[in-house]
Amino acid sequence: MPARTATLGVIGGSGLYAMDGLSDVEEVRPRTPFGAPSDAITIGTLDGLSVAFLPRHGRGHRLTPSEVPSRANIYALKSLGVEWVIAVSAVGSLREDYAPLDLALPDQLFDRTKARPSSFFEGGVVAHVSFAEPFCPRLGGVLWEAMAGLGDVRAHRGGTYVCIEGPAFSTKAESRIYRQLGCDIIGMTALPEAKLAREAELHYAMIACVTDYDVWHESAETVTVETVVANLSRNVENARRIIRAAAERIAAGAGAATTACPCEHALEHAIMTDPSLISAPLRDRYGLLIGKYLARVGEVPHPGPLSVRGEGEAHGPHGRE
Repeated sequence: MPARTATLGVIGGSGLYAMDGLSDVEEVRPRTPFGAPSDAITIGTLDGLSVAFLPRHGRGHRLTPSEVPSRANIYALKSLGVEWVIAVSAVGSLREDYAPLDLALPDQLFDRTKARPSSFFEGGVVAHVSFAEPFCPRLGGVLWEAMAGLGDVRAHRGGTYVCIEGPAFSTKAESRIYRQLGCDIIGMTALPEAKLAREAELHYAMIACVTDYDVWHESAETVTVETVVANLSRNVENARRIIRAAAERIAAGAGAATTACPCEHALEHAIMTDPSLISAPLRDRYGLLIGKYLARVGEVPHPGPLSVRGEGEAHGPHGRE
């Protein structure tokens, strides 16, 4: 493991480019087999819990939803020892009762993306993870308790997040059809992030910040960047408060359970490929994710993660990226 690790990862969405309240702060720049993450990762301590913060779009919002290197982001957090991931995402509402400035804790996803790698595994390793419940229910419970504990936050538990490719907002026809399909909120970044978190066996849940009514709502103005940005600052501040409250609960053991969460062993029965056919380069590439399962059948030991500190050179089994 790298010298500096974290238990909780926070992926900041639009408007959330830094994590307030961290102490003992250090920036790290992990290298991964999938390239560099969106930006440097800030590691610090929040109320006794080690936290790694990563801005999804990069500081200054430089990356479109399709350009976000989700594989590198999730792999980098995993390599730092992260077990829990709280993602924050700006969304539009497809329901009258999910009003702008509300927060939502979705429990389902509907995938309308079309230009993004949705799995770590390719080129000789095949894995089919269970994704019926795309968000971790245990972490979702922690976040819901944190939301309820704040009192002044209007929040909704459950709902389906439809993830579109973007970067353009929806047409009116698309927005109306998504409503007819039973979707509740709409955004551009939950996928493939949630799928990759499941493949990495991380507890992953999302705080969805409602900024607008999308374009189905006849009484609302057409969605614009100005509308979204105007509502983001208040939403983001509430998201920070919820993250802090959730971190306190995780540090105190609120996320613990007597039985294992399915997220923790999502790959255990998902790898279809015969271990004897997994080449040395592939074992090297995917060791952080599947090494423990190969080791279980006597194939290879867990090679450990690849990471570098600061701007230095890469170390570990992958060599120089």
